[in-house]
Amino acid sequence: MNSLTATAPIRVASVPKSYLHLSVRGAVAMTGLRTPWLASTHHYKPANTRLISSTRQREIKEFFPPPPHEHIREVESAWTHPVYTEEQMRQVTIAHRETKNWADWVALGTVRVLRWAMDLATGYRHPPPGKENEAKFQMTEQRWLTRFVFLESIAGVPGMVGGMLRHLRSLRRMKRDNGWIETLLEEAFNERMHLLTFLKLAEPGFFMRVMVLGAQGVFFNGFFLSYLISPRICHRFVGYLEEEAVITYTRAINDLENGKLPDWNNKQAPEIAIQYWKMPEGQRTIKDLLYYVRADEAKHREVNHTLSNLNQKIDPNPYTVKYKDPTKAHPGKGIEKLKATGWERDEVV
Repeated sequence: MNSLTATAPIRVASVPKSYLHLSVRGAVAMTGLRTPWLASTHHYKPANTRLISSTRQREIKEFFPPPPHEHIREVESAWTHPVYTEEQMRQVTIAHRETKNWADWVALGTVRVLRWAMDLATGYRHPPPGKENEAKFQMTEQRWLTRFVFLESIAGVPGMVGGMLRHLRSLRRMKRDNGWIETLLEEAFNERMHLLTFLKLAEPGFFMRVMVLGAQGVFFNGFFLSYLISPRICHRFVGYLEEEAVITYTRAINDLENGKLPDWNNKQAPEIAIQYWKMPEGQRTIKDLLYYVRADEAKHREVNHTLSNLNQKIDPNPYTVKYKDPTKAHPGKGIEKLKATGWERDEVV
């Protein structure tokens, strides 16, 4: 039996001699994230190497295998994802909520700084209008996956931190939270499902894992302290952050539809995505997957802008309440009545 197990990293001893002359290229691959200045000078890619990974297809480990218990077949999710129609997902558009006060400016400025750092880390360059086709702004499947994995590993933090702090506040004050906790934790769960889905397409290497660990550690503690000071600014910050996520996925969809990502033209979405989003037959490609993820990000954009508009201490969560007049327009869990810049307080309370 081969001593190299399914979960072990590739060792130098296991690499065929024909690859030894590519030691520099191999060293870059072992980092898990190709830096842009090296990626542009090395074009060789072994046929069996996965994107943003040094692990071969047949040796990639299973991130979420079935439970190792003979009487258990699978673990059901506590949250059922709402069903999106193709028409609803295609109606999602890029939008921006204008700043109205100093708190909004703080949130937007922080997002811009974070966006710059993330672009630098993932090799992404957002083109200005009219320069979308310049070579320096072009993205490959590999770079998109690098960005998606890094983005989603951070995006699951705010909902968990907000839900945790509101949970502790409810215990401490011995009062109800009026439905905020559930929505925030569900948002964190949804972002984690995005990450698990993209991990089915590419396994990050050592350097990517270190980057995620460092970024998550800094971001978690920073967001934790910020939420203690001003939950309103934090929700506005997440709303602006999700605006950027919608831009990112919209550009990826456009690249795919314009033939710039040929490896994804007919590639099927992972089974975990098909089950989670209940993707219908004939709509299970990577392009369809990106539409579903973008719709989720657009919903998070609406939810956090709406929560930021409310009184953080006394207002109920409008996404978990029952209204006296159900015929009046109000927020819901789906995207049927998606409001890109959020619902104002007088519309929902």
